[in-house]
Amino acid sequence: MSGAPADGSDAAPAALTARAPHVPADRLVAEMVPPPRFQGARFDTYLPDANQPSQAEAVQVLSTFAASIGAGAGETAKRRWFAKKPAAPKGPRGVYLDGGYGVGKTHLLASLWHATAAPPERKAFGTFVELTNLVGALGFQQTVRTLGEHKLLCIDEFELDDPGDTVLVSTLLGKLVDSGVALAATSNTLPGKLGEGRFAAVDFLREIQGLSAHFRPLRIDGEDYRHRGLPEAPAPFDDETVTRVAYGTPGASLDDFPSLLDHLSRVHPSRYGAMCDGIQAVCLTDVQAVPDQSTALRLVVLADRLYDREIPVLTSGKAFGELFSDEMLRGGYRKKYFRAISRLTALARDAGALAGHQAA
Repeated sequence: MSGAPADGSDAAPAALTARAPHVPADRLVAEMVPPPRFQGARFDTYLPDANQPSQAEAVQVLSTFAASIGAGAGETAKRRWFAKKPAAPKGPRGVYLDGGYGVGKTHLLASLWHATAAPPERKAFGTFVELTNLVGALGFQQTVRTLGEHKLLCIDEFELDDPGDTVLVSTLLGKLVDSGVALAATSNTLPGKLGEGRFAAVDFLREIQGLSAHFRPLRIDGEDYRHRGLPEAPAPFDDETVTRVAYGTPGASLDDFPSLLDHLSRVHPSRYGAMCDGIQAVCLTDVQAVPDQSTALRLVVLADRLYDREIPVLTSGKAFGELFSDEMLRGGYRKKYFRAISRLTALARDAGALAGHQAA
């Protein structure tokens, strides 16, 4: 990593490699809300593509679904305590948002969470990885008891590439459905499959097996809004520029990429979000292709946490499109890698303004 600017006028930036936070289980539960990027997401702030009628239809269907979940959400704790728990409603208690990258599925999922008339502590929003981390922290039975008191559980980026985790989460969802919890989920299909009439619903409904009857697939067509009418991601900068921006940006971190990858191997992925607490920009020097699959999967989780928090990423070295080998992009985890590239590209655009401001 390059040294500080010669004049030494700015305070040294933080280093992600110096952070290994402890995250208690109760924080994992309390933080199951839409991430900062989607705190303001509402159905009326979703802008449907006029050329994709399925997008406007999705807003209408999800608005109706939210209203059906919220019915009775205002009951008092005393009434809930003495009342016999009602039987789970018949028919689908879940929706599956089926679409490709960047069509606004997470925006719609967060809008559903916000629109459901229940207190925040009785509805949960998290990624598939965060849900499996919660089970690991609380244990299966405690997770069932905790989430079983909720009105709604939203799962973003449902992952079908790990059979063990898929069975675990499917079993958990079955218990929650029995408790009357409404469900909503998203996952991604491959960019190469878009336009071929095959999204991910068939895979999703097959993998969750006995739960398939509880989900209504809701297809959302469209192109990746992160690239819609926008310029290509800026090319990586040189080490000197990245270091200068890090020292000149309050709240920035500065790390060399290989050291960060090594550090991630010693921090549990459930703690990556807390590792970014207070960080306003991530500056990385010497970005290289990731050396192996385990390292790549950890980087995907970090990319998700950075994207959730809208933290710009300024880099030197290789472009994000060169992070993963061709073999990785053809393999079983390719969905995750394409998602990471898409999200890091969006954050690189945001970071370009930092470099321009510093130059000015």
